Amino acid sequence: MNAEIIAVGSELLLGQIVNTNAKFISAVLADIGINVYYHTVVGDNPLRLKECMEIAESRSDLIIFTGGLGPTKDDLTKETIAKHIGAALVSDEDALRSIEDYFKKVDRPMTENNKKQALVLKGAVVLPNDHGMAPGMYLKSDKNAYMLLPGPPKEMEPMFSNYGRDVLLDALEIHEKIESRVLRFFGIGEAQLETDIIDLIDSQSNPTIAPLATDGEVTLRLTAKDPSAEKAKSLLDDVEMKIMEKVGKFFYGYDDTSLIVELFKKLQEKKLTIACAESLTGGMFQSDLTSISGASAIFNGGIVCYSNDVKVHHVGVKQETLDDAGAVSEQCAVELAEGIRNKFASEIGISFTGAAGPEALEGHPPGTVLVGISLPNREAKAFKLMIPGSRNNVRARAVKYGCHILLNELQ
Repeated sequence: MNAEIIAVGSELLLGQIVNTNAKFISAVLADIGINVYYHTVVGDNPLRLKECMEIAESRSDLIIFTGGLGPTKDDLTKETIAKHIGAALVSDEDALRSIEDYFKKVDRPMTENNKKQALVLKGAVVLPNDHGMAPGMYLKSDKNAYMLLPGPPKEMEPMFSNYGRDVLLDALEIHEKIESRVLRFFGIGEAQLETDIIDLIDSQSNPTIAPLATDGEVTLRLTAKDPSAEKAKSLLDDVEMKIMEKVGKFFYGYDDTSLIVELFKKLQEKKLTIACAESLTGGMFQSDLTSISGASAIFNGGIVCYSNDVKVHHVGVKQETLDDAGAVSEQCAVELAEGIRNKFASEIGISFTGAAGPEALEGHPPGTVLVGISLPNREAKAFKLMIPGSRNNVRARAVKYGCHILLNELQ
């Protein structure tokens, strides 16, 4: 089955929002063996949407629409599709009841146009909306299949994952079990990782191996199919073992995890507390860490020490260190890590200093980053990095490198 995704919404064409829905749907479809050859974005205009449909019907078996299922006049996706394929729109009782219950719960009057959200194509499989009002739907005609999904990602993603995916599997009569696993790597580029495992990629059939670079990281999505779920998992285990033999030293976690989450889990496991002094990153490390529920068990506190005066008087950096070596130095990073660790009575101190750019600082080029690590019963160390990119890219990747370095030091 070949699929095409049509995102409906003028706000997408105006650049007001990003089309993350197409990315999400494509990834799920790839996992179940459905090819996606085209992504289309069209505004809230029935004539242009009809033109897009006619083109899509000529080249794709499955057409998935996102957006345009709401209560207002510019929400016209299902009306346009219904007219085009000659299907009636009927009210779905369960959807209507859910909408009415919502307005009762929030004690607000329900306007008449909200009933429009309960309309579905006659004969369609209805996809419940557990996080909003408008249901989705799937309808098969003689030549094409159509799936309609809401536009907001918080509604679309769970609907497609929990209901839409299974409907497509049934429609394809796929009886094989499909198992996927994402391996996450840091500290190695996409080109180098591919080079190191090229023999595995070239020989892939089942499982398949799909590399993807994102935000300074590289992921490998492994997908296996077999009538037995256990056999599919075993196939994944085998190929993962071969991958780890080649690039395992850069691996840090599975699926939807992140470096900061893995660091949090490691600190929890070892019952260690941490404190942070941030100059370069301006509080980004502390913000990322405290976004995790339960961070108070391992995070004692920190200081954003952007000025040299704060480094000296509130963290404990020696004035002579700043005079002789400067703030962008290994010695400053070490003293920041030691000082913050002592100030907040923590087992671990971590620090970030450097030149984020776009200008040089103290003679150091933009992208110069120093990460200081102070651990119990060990001499504090500083790690110097050169990170290319924009100012914010340097700062964000510095936090990831700090997590990666500390994870390695705690092994």
